Amino acid sequence: MSSGEAGPDFRPLYAQVQDLLIERLASGHWRAGDLLPAEPRLAEEFGVSQGTVRKALDRLADRNLVVRRQGKGTYVASYTPERALFHFFHLVGDDGGRELPASRLVSRRCGRAGRAEQQRLGLASGDQVVRIVRVRSLHACPVLSERIAVPRDLFPGLDTLPEAGLPNTLYALYETAYGISVMHAEERLKAVSADAEDAAHLGVAEGAPLLEVDRVALSHEQRAVEWRVSRCDTRRHHYLSLLD
Repeated sequence: MSSGEAGPDFRPLYAQVQDLLIERLASGHWRAGDLLPAEPRLAEEFGVSQGTVRKALDRLADRNLVVRRQGKGTYVASYTPERALFHFFHLVGDDGGRELPASRLVSRRCGRAGRAEQQRLGLASGDQVVRIVRVRSLHACPVLSERIAVPRDLFPGLDTLPEAGLPNTLYALYETAYGISVMHAEERLKAVSADAEDAAHLGVAEGAPLLEVDRVALSHEQRAVEWRVSRCDTRRHHYLSLLD
């Protein structure tokens, strides 16, 4: 393997192969749901052992970038409701029940990115964003008030898409309509007090305690593709984080 003009790469070979595979995912060489070449073929192409390729693929599977299917091969991970439920949605009923919430669109508009949006999405002054506000419910009870911002240049037409074309799981739309897969998310949690908008959306009193989840969703190449702030009513739910 060659590291080009960047100088010698002293990392383990599997880490170098892993980075090469990620580069191909990010470039669109392989799309969501595609079957990757067999391990012996990749090993021959990269000039490494089959065991090295297997270890690199295992690391990608640990990061949910690929899916290993016994007897069938390795596939590029696709966004599914099941994946959304277990990897990106962490609000769980106090009885342990888990389900994807239903969504109600409140507003959607386009505008120049504010300072916070520029910072969280890595945008420049003057860049445009699409802003979406919606309420999400579990068992027909509103539990989340969401404010979402995405770069308009990444999602052309999102601001004019018919409401019926906005699915409950927006990440699925990003993948199928725009070829942008959300692979990771960085979250910040803190306790906040409900403002007037939260109170109207969630049926709580102004000043009521809420859990705020501030999330930046990242693509294969670690680009910030969405900033989402969710205000959660946790009177009957809690935030569940599963650690390896």
